[in-house]
Amino acid sequence: LGDSCSSSGYKRNRAITARRQHLKSVMLQIAATELEKDKSRREAEKQNYLAEHCPPLHIPGSMSEVQELCKQLHAKIDAAEEEKYDMEVKVQKSSKELEDMNQKLFDLRGKFKRPPLRRVRMSADAMLKALLGSKHKVCMDLRANLKQVKKEDTEKERDLRDVGDWRKNIEEKSGMEGRKKMFETES
Repeated sequence: LGDSCSSSGYKRNRAITARRQHLKSVMLQIAATELEKDKSRREAEKQNYLAEHCPPLHIPGSMSEVQELCKQLHAKIDAAEEEKYDMEVKVQKSSKELEDMNQKLFDLRGKFKRPPLRRVRMSADAMLKALLGSKHKVCMDLRANLKQVKKEDTEKERDLRDVGDWRKNIEEKSGMEGRKKMFETES
C-alpha cells in the first residue's frame, strides 16, 4: 500500500514538473514573438520619423540653389538648437524642483519626535554573543592586553602626603601667626 502511494505521488510530481516546463516554454515563445513585434514596430516608427523630419537630400546644380539649400539647413539647425536649449532648461528646472522637494521631505522627516532610547548595560561578551549568536566562544577581557605601569612618587605627591589633613593645615595658617609662618617658610 505504501509503495502505491509513493509511486502515485512521484507520477503526480513528474506531471506537475512537466506542466511547469511546458508553461515556461510557451511563455518564452510568447515573449520572443512580442520582442520581435516590438523591434519591428520601433524600426517602422524610426523610418516614419526620418521620412517626416529628414526628407531625402537633392543636391541642386546651380550655386544659388546650393546657397538657398544651405540657408534652409541653417534655419533647421537653429530651430533644433533652440528646441534643445529649451528642453535643457526644462530639465534643469525640473531637477531643481525635485531637489527642493527632496530637501523639504528631508526637513519634514527630521521634525518628527524620535522616541528616547533606553540605555542598556551590556558587557562586551554579552554584546558579541547577541551579535554573533552561539558562534561566540572567545571571552573579551579588555584589561588583559593593558601594560603594567609602576607608580613613581613625584615631589608633589610626597608634599601632599606630608601635608596631611587639610583642616589642621588651615587651622595652623589661620590668624596672624599662620601668615607669619607661611612667609617664613617660603623665604
